[in-house]
Amino acid sequence: MRSVYIQLPGLPDEGWLEQRSIDDATFLMTRIRALSVLTVLFGPIVAVGCASAGPATTGSATGPSDTDRARLEALYRARTDSAFLTVHEADARFMTGMIHHHAQALVMSHLAPQNGASESIRTLTGRIINAQTDEIAVMQRWLRDRGRPVPEVDQSGHMMGGHMQMAGMLTPEQLEELAAARSQEYDRLFLTYMIQHHNGAVDMVDVLFATDGAAQDDFVFKLASDIQVDQKTEVARMQRMLDAMPARETP
Repeated sequence: MRSVYIQLPGLPDEGWLEQRSIDDATFLMTRIRALSVLTVLFGPIVAVGCASAGPATTGSATGPSDTDRARLEALYRARTDSAFLTVHEADARFMTGMIHHHAQALVMSHLAPQNGASESIRTLTGRIINAQTDEIAVMQRWLRDRGRPVPEVDQSGHMMGGHMQMAGMLTPEQLEELAAARSQEYDRLFLTYMIQHHNGAVDMVDVLFATDGAAQDDFVFKLASDIQVDQKTEVARMQRMLDAMPARETP
């Protein structure tokens, strides 16, 4: 199994195909389709060039010759394989650390129903669970495809051996406090601690981007950028929710 992501020349960033695990047969067909699209895009240009230069002696005006196709296939394979073999350690550390970071967010969010969270908090935790579960799977696949150790996470966010402590993550004492809270107090603590947690994720992205040579992999850069934007947006939303809560009653 392998993963690929392809951008056709001349297309904007949205032209990237989503990275997925595929078998070798599908991988080969993907390359062939890409070459076919290149033929459609640049075939007319080649034809015009050949017409102005005189009769072509090799190849076809409607597409690359078998020799050119084989050369492009070999070049594509070499560049794709190189992307899997060349991994910056900071990228691998970021992916591994963010899996642990996201996993604890799942643990925090899965407490909401049993702890009597309000409807608005349950909606928020549902979004967090969906988004971060998907990102965990993507990061696990990225590590697996490059032969790196892959942290395993269950559906509730628990990990064998516990969570590696990353920036902004809750201490065991804070996690126990959140687990014991009920109703409005859970809402308040969840917002307070998840703001702390999200800000830690933003710090992790800042460290990655500040590391020389890191995040040159387009997929790593796009994922880290998305995480940074999403976390900042949610921090602002959660801060508004926290500010709107009634003041805690004093005994």
